[in-house]
Amino acid sequence: MNWGTKIVMGMLAFILFITAMVVYMFAVHDKDPLIEENYYEKGINYNADYNALQNVIKDNASPKITVTANQIIIQLKEKGTYKLVLMRPSSSADDVKINGTTAGDNNLIVVDKSKLAKGRWFLNLQWQSQEKDYLFKENISL
Repeated sequence: MNWGTKIVMGMLAFILFITAMVVYMFAVHDKDPLIEENYYEKGINYNADYNALQNVIKDNASPKITVTANQIIIQLKEKGTYKLVLMRPSSSADDVKINGTTAGDNNLIVVDKSKLAKGRWFLNLQWQSQEKDYLFKENISL
């Protein structure tokens, strides 16, 4: 085998390697938990999120979060409808999304924690009360 054949074989091996890496990266692209699906839309709606965060501060409406052995109990200041997202930093497959209205006179949101893995979770709570939007974000440990 002469040196010309070795150069051609090396180039073919390199081309196959690059092609395999491109195919692998496109296959993994949809499974990456660090990339949000609608990040352009979230960028456009940033002012609405900022105003909702400021409403929590202005109205002193920070929810009270209590983690018990079996439940996560969130108490809001006033009755309202909510969207609760519990995100697991290690795996987006474990994320939990709950919609509903507060329960009882104490305006509670109760989440069963038995199916949630132990460790760190990111809590994102959006709610609407008396025609005002609120947004609260916090890290919790279970």
